[in-house]
Amino acid sequence: MSNIKLPDLPYAKDALEPHISAETLEYHHDKHHAAYVNKLKDLLPGSGLEDKTLPEIIEATAKDDSKQTMFNQAAQVWNHTFYWNCMTPDNGGGEPTGDLKGKIEEDFGSYDKFREEFKNAATSQFGSGWAWLVTDKVGGKLSIMKTSDADNPLAHDKVAVLTCDVWEHAYYIDYRNRRPDYVDTFLDKLVNWDYANAKYKGQDAGVEGK
Repeated sequence: MSNIKLPDLPYAKDALEPHISAETLEYHHDKHHAAYVNKLKDLLPGSGLEDKTLPEIIEATAKDDSKQTMFNQAAQVWNHTFYWNCMTPDNGGGEPTGDLKGKIEEDFGSYDKFREEFKNAATSQFGSGWAWLVTDKVGGKLSIMKTSDADNPLAHDKVAVLTCDVWEHAYYIDYRNRRPDYVDTFLDKLVNWDYANAKYKGQDAGVEGK
């Protein structure tokens, strides 16, 4: 039996206001995220993947064109769960903390350079997609990547550390077409550096279906 379910948000729907509204989270989590969960649950019976975790489903379907629909649903369930945890209502955003602070300075030269590259990835992604801070599985070097639609680092043998959702439903209610302003707010006011540090250190935070 599938263990896939819609996770609760890690904070109240109004907790990110005024940066992201309760209305946005109601639609984004309760409608969009829930739809991916429900569609994946419909696709799993008879697939042989019913008892697999989300990462296992993603890895099993990522390079199989015949399973593209299942990959899209599974990846979007995982991406959204990861994204919720990348934000915090408690003094989020700004310069990194913990081990990531030194590692970002080492691999990007400075936090400002990292911020520039991350914002550029998020704002230059054509159409729907994601901007990511990732690390190599071997060596731990940090880098920025952007992915289209449901694609994510798991499909590219990378470890996700931080993500910003740049599908329009993530920001359009609050920012309309001003994606750069949304990305600025994400970086300056919302990033959960404690969570990003945990993912960088390879700690399982009990989310994303692991």
